[in-house]
Amino acid sequence: MQQVYCRIATVNDATLLTEISRKTFYDTYHLQNTKANMDLFLEQNLQLSTIQNELTDPNNTFMLIYDGNELSGYAKLSEKNIPALLKDLSVIEISRFYIVKEKIGKGIGKILMKECIDIAKEKCRQIIWLCVWQQNKRAIAFYKKNGFEIFAGHCFVLGNDKQDDWLMKKVLY
Repeated sequence: MQQVYCRIATVNDATLLTEISRKTFYDTYHLQNTKANMDLFLEQNLQLSTIQNELTDPNNTFMLIYDGNELSGYAKLSEKNIPALLKDLSVIEISRFYIVKEKIGKGIGKILMKECIDIAKEKCRQIIWLCVWQQNKRAIAFYKKNGFEIFAGHCFVLGNDKQDDWLMKKVLY
């Protein structure tokens, strides 16, 4: 593995971020979902204009992770959505966390997760939380290995398909 590093994305990264967002989402979920639902989700949620708007929102922080010169994944932290069970606490969400499929299992995710946690701590957040599809066993195991625990269920709509997700959290302070 070459030098792995993270950097905060800017609005100038919108095209790059859109490309990796669409690629990693598709690679992660296309085998378990219909083409119609995948296409609808990508159209509604991962268009260039949507990513540009998210990048300019001060409630969001995007991180890009590189292995040498190769973009290998990204994460989005958000301070917008707070589950009812956490509403009285200082929290931040990992609303997207994706590694390109060729880099999964090579330690890239561990480094990106550490960066997410470090930013949450810098912002003095008590809890970092995320939502994960209940069928994504590999991701659930990764999050548990990084100290997250399931605290609730959640319905996520992918295209027109309602899916069951877990909400997971890690207490930082």
